[in-house]
Amino acid sequence: MISIFINRKEELTLLEKEWNKKNGSLVILYGRRRIGKTRLLMEFSQNKNGLFYIGEDTSSYIQITELKERFANFIGDNLLRELDIKDWSQLFNYIIKNTPKERWYLIIDEFTYLIKSDKRILSVLQKCWDTFFSKSNILIILSGSLLGLMSEKVLSSASPLYGRRTRDILLKSLDFSDSRNFLKMEPEDQLKTYFILGGVPEYLLKASEYNNLTDFLENEFFNKYGYFYREPYFILSQEFREIKIYFSIMNAIAFGNTKPTRIANFVGLKAREIYPYLENLIRLGLIERQVSILNNSKKGLYVIKDDIFDFWFNFVFKNRDKIEMNKFKPKIENLNIFFGKKFEQFCLNEVIYKLDLNMDEKGRWWRGDQEIDIIAVNEKQKKIWFFECKWSNLHYKKAESILKSLKDKGRLVQWRNNDRSEIYGLIAKKIEGKEKIIQQGFLVLDLEDILK
Repeated sequence: MISIFINRKEELTLLEKEWNKKNGSLVILYGRRRIGKTRLLMEFSQNKNGLFYIGEDTSSYIQITELKERFANFIGDNLLRELDIKDWSQLFNYIIKNTPKERWYLIIDEFTYLIKSDKRILSVLQKCWDTFFSKSNILIILSGSLLGLMSEKVLSSASPLYGRRTRDILLKSLDFSDSRNFLKMEPEDQLKTYFILGGVPEYLLKASEYNNLTDFLENEFFNKYGYFYREPYFILSQEFREIKIYFSIMNAIAFGNTKPTRIANFVGLKAREIYPYLENLIRLGLIERQVSILNNSKKGLYVIKDDIFDFWFNFVFKNRDKIEMNKFKPKIENLNIFFGKKFEQFCLNEVIYKLDLNMDEKGRWWRGDQEIDIIAVNEKQKKIWFFECKWSNLHYKKAESILKSLKDKGRLVQWRNNDRSEIYGLIAKKIEGKEKIIQQGFLVLDLEDILK
């Protein structure tokens, strides 16, 4: 259980608004495992009147009995404790007849386990919501980590609960400024740890046990008893039946196969057969399809989006035999290649927002063998920004050379060619002569600026 609570102000505000409504509220909270849903709900429910139930992967009868006992304790009902209730309809009808007069919450965490055991709970809740709960003083929160089940059975138009929810909240990862509050490492190690784990609170809490990244990786990734040694396998095995195919797809992408045909060849499937698997992985936020900005191309590249999966498939899955024999140490150059790739994504997703560019669109750009790490545009102001991101220490001449090359590539980008204002920028770990380059009209940032 996560012992510290950081940020989540926006989500808490949304939940408070639902709590303060006069009639019934039905909130769907969902997100990947370890993202902090339970901790958020615990924080929200403090000093409020209600019932908090965490489902387990067991039979529906046991789940019904556990929730029955929780409700009996909540309202002090000895009769209910003695009743043998065997289906969800019986239990919820009893709750309706004995619902408290004051505002109260019913939080069912890990709701997907209840669906797995008995899908009829969805229809029972729909009926109870339509006939009673929607006009009552209850706040119902249904929370789940199995994103496939939550999407298909709870959020989709085919769900009995479709159109009933008053709010749905996808709980996302924390950004770096919040994530680093978990960590005791030096600033650069904090950033590298964030590149590996993303902003997943429970993962960051595990990393908080270490004072440096080297010890953390050695004990928790490159050790057969480490916390993360099997973590992606557990997540995929809960979501999918054809786990070998999904593992092969993720492994194919980690090996640099980013086009559907190459992924299919690697896995051993026909090209047209690969797309449903790719869509499922996109839906769960594990991979994403990237398209070159401003190119109007329908051809996209598939990359691993989830940080922990990206690192695991690049370093753990490929080296399991060596790890099992306690003989694996990653090469520094391979780690730096990985950190360089993640640094580009980090700059695109988090750093350039701090520059107040007032941009309409941003993304990577490529054409043939030419590539620009970040392009951002403002249509109204007719401005276009070009950025290169380098996970390295740059001396003045090297920085100058990179910016000159960036200008040459910028001329290849077709967007308001004769009617645009161009700004060029460089983001790196450290840049010698940074102030001198800035005086020439370039946007320049290094880790010192980012960590502020």
